[in-house]
Amino acid sequence: MIITNGKIVTWGPDSQILEGQDLIIKDGLIASIVPSSSYETANEERVDACGQLVMPGNMCAHTHYYGAFSRGWGYPGEPAANFVEILQRLWWRLDKALSPQAVKYSALVCLVDAIKYGTTTLFDHHASPSCIDGSLDIEHDAMVEAGLRGSLCYEVTDRDGPQKALAGIRENARFIERVTKGQADPKLRAHFGLHASLTLSDETLKACIEANPCQAGYHVHAAEGIADEEDALEKYGKRVIARYKALGMLGPKTILAHGVHCNQDEIEMIAESGAWLSHQPRSNMNNAVGVAPIPAMLESGVKVCLGNDGFSNAMWSEMQAAYFIHKDHRQDPRTMGGYDVMKMAIQNNSQLTSETFGGLRIGVIEPGAAADIILVDYQTITPLHAGNLAWHILFGFRDGMVSSTMVDGKWLMRDRRLLTLDEAEIAAKAREIAAETWNSID
Repeated sequence: MIITNGKIVTWGPDSQILEGQDLIIKDGLIASIVPSSSYETANEERVDACGQLVMPGNMCAHTHYYGAFSRGWGYPGEPAANFVEILQRLWWRLDKALSPQAVKYSALVCLVDAIKYGTTTLFDHHASPSCIDGSLDIEHDAMVEAGLRGSLCYEVTDRDGPQKALAGIRENARFIERVTKGQADPKLRAHFGLHASLTLSDETLKACIEANPCQAGYHVHAAEGIADEEDALEKYGKRVIARYKALGMLGPKTILAHGVHCNQDEIEMIAESGAWLSHQPRSNMNNAVGVAPIPAMLESGVKVCLGNDGFSNAMWSEMQAAYFIHKDHRQDPRTMGGYDVMKMAIQNNSQLTSETFGGLRIGVIEPGAAADIILVDYQTITPLHAGNLAWHILFGFRDGMVSSTMVDGKWLMRDRRLLTLDEAEIAAKAREIAAETWNSID
């Protein structure tokens, strides 16, 4: 395939916006970037980008497909007064009600969302206590149907008793083995999922470590709410990150989600371990858990990525939220510059994804990189160049501007028409299953 007549945004360390260049794609990879019309062959499909931006697809470092059916559900009683009550009244009731069909369609509606908004790689963190065994296979098959790239895990927790905790451990171990043996789609990887310190005993965490001999990275919530830190101090005499470190869970493959209440000692532990920290500003604002110390983390060398925690897969909206909330929180307009946001959302997400996929370059446009690409119909009203692209994204990009989405060299959407998923059919089935799910909630 040859993509021509576009403005190619390369990202990467020496990001450029290239005009008058064609993008050559072969076998799921970017084969080369050549001067326009210099590569002629009768065997290749030619795609006219019509002057649009040709960019790497966005990546999401932490999400929850299982939460899709929360949209519009009003749980009875008084509103939750704090984060623990939100977990108890909303999430821990919704996830327990998910059937195999609900797991499938929760994933599919999120994947429709991702394709439409140009998010081509997602790191999902799944929970369905009444449907644990095989749940990651259900998500795997939905990802294959959609054609997207990602990593899956199951959320182990003690909140539903030891047998459910053991089932979650087995589900992670089984799916990790499936991926390790090459029996999963090559666009899918696995992490070992854990809920959070406040719902995991030392015994359960040690069992998880024993069940993970290949040392797949852990994907776990960390200090999202202050209750997580208070619980760890009361029960174990350590703060959350220190507890994870003592158990041997920190490392360059582990993803820590949130870190809102990490102190400086914990920040330095994360940096020293090489673990990833995923920031989800929209979710943190919605749950009123506080503002994560992201500027301090970046200054300390923590590899901060950007996720969405199950909000829409419109990652430009997440970037914009990150840009604004930290300025407001510190009452300092110098806080969280555009380059800081791009470091999280583009550079670090790209590095996390590339390392997860064994060194395959993802999130850049360069020869040998994965052909995970979006076309963006952005009509700039001011000059656009590599040096100011961040501020065009933060102040000019809107989610509906993605016109086409490609993963692994295959179009998933062309000219805003989905090619792998039937949105209307999926939405109709999801409405039916969501209603059944709501009616089954205790």
